[in-house]
Amino acid sequence: MEANHLSGKTIIYVVTEDWYFCSHRLPIARAARDAGMKVVVATHVTMHRERIVNEGFRLIPLKMRRRNNNPLRELAAIVEIFSIYRRERPDLVHHVALKPVLYGSIAARMVCGPAVVNALAGMGYVFSSNSKQARLISFFVRRAFRLLFNSPRTHILLQNPDDRRLLIDSGAVLPERTEVISGSGVDTRRFCPLPEPESGPTVVTLVARMIRAKGIVEFVEAARILKQDGLSLNAVLVGTPDPANPTSIEESRLESWDSEGWVQWKGHDGDIPRVWAQSHIAVLPSFYGEGVPKSLIEAAACGRPIVTTDTPGCREIVLDGVNGILVPTRDAQSLAEAIRKLVSDPVLRRQMGRNGRKLVEDRFSETVVVSKTLEMYRSLLGEC
Repeated sequence: MEANHLSGKTIIYVVTEDWYFCSHRLPIARAARDAGMKVVVATHVTMHRERIVNEGFRLIPLKMRRRNNNPLRELAAIVEIFSIYRRERPDLVHHVALKPVLYGSIAARMVCGPAVVNALAGMGYVFSSNSKQARLISFFVRRAFRLLFNSPRTHILLQNPDDRRLLIDSGAVLPERTEVISGSGVDTRRFCPLPEPESGPTVVTLVARMIRAKGIVEFVEAARILKQDGLSLNAVLVGTPDPANPTSIEESRLESWDSEGWVQWKGHDGDIPRVWAQSHIAVLPSFYGEGVPKSLIEAAACGRPIVTTDTPGCREIVLDGVNGILVPTRDAQSLAEAIRKLVSDPVLRRQMGRNGRKLVEDRFSETVVVSKTLEMYRSLLGEC
């Protein structure tokens, strides 16, 4: 379809946090702008107001929060999004993550207007946790999906085929309403192949939010096993806790692990290419469904081999034995053995790194992801 399906159209991105919009959706929003669309970003604003506005996007601050146990505030969040849609009259809305997807879809249905993209980057805590609360929420969420997501003007955007299969098999969505685009894309010029550090012990790095669901505890335990065995390595954690997530790890615990010497906790680092330049191996032992972890795509783009779990999303970025090693979830011993293999074999490490870079260029580059997403926009708007 021609690009004029986009020119002059208004798109609203609804994202819970401004930092997430900037880290995961900014390239797609830029491409929509460059294709002639008027871009509006509705998000909770904390630190990136100027960055978003300087892109030429209109910014609408949201009061909605990711975690909230007050039903009246949840209702207010739906009304807030409905008011925005009624005022702005967008042609297309792109909801990102579970709460914007649900509340935004209700609001879009109420105004009877825009085409809808509902982007779910992994099934997350609600679908993967066995807690009573998560199972109860999941029950209602799946039924809400059936009511909201099967309109001809709605697409469910997923990042891996496992999530697509889960939603279709549960009866939540029709196959023709789904689209799989792997990850949110990586800038392969900024994240480019890097030589390994030339001196010192092997550095094994985990970049993520400091939440238990990312396998942080298992990583620390694996580092403890390897160091007690006398293996020379530095295990590094890069990231901060996420208080809005029920599995967030307290700063005091992270500081305790650091002081005990099992890992180094470095907190937030805004220069991730530098992180991988200082590392030999990337690790993410996540035990819940990811979309496709951005940190692993970036590590592979920089030529780093990966150790991750054989779970939805994580297995998308690793071909076992080719550019990394897949291990079972919640298994610190298997994780330790996989890390040991790569620490002990620099030739294998470097070959896997080269293979990972090729995989990113073929499937996960920003260019590929943006192109596919714009084509989805054109298809939806062409149906209007």
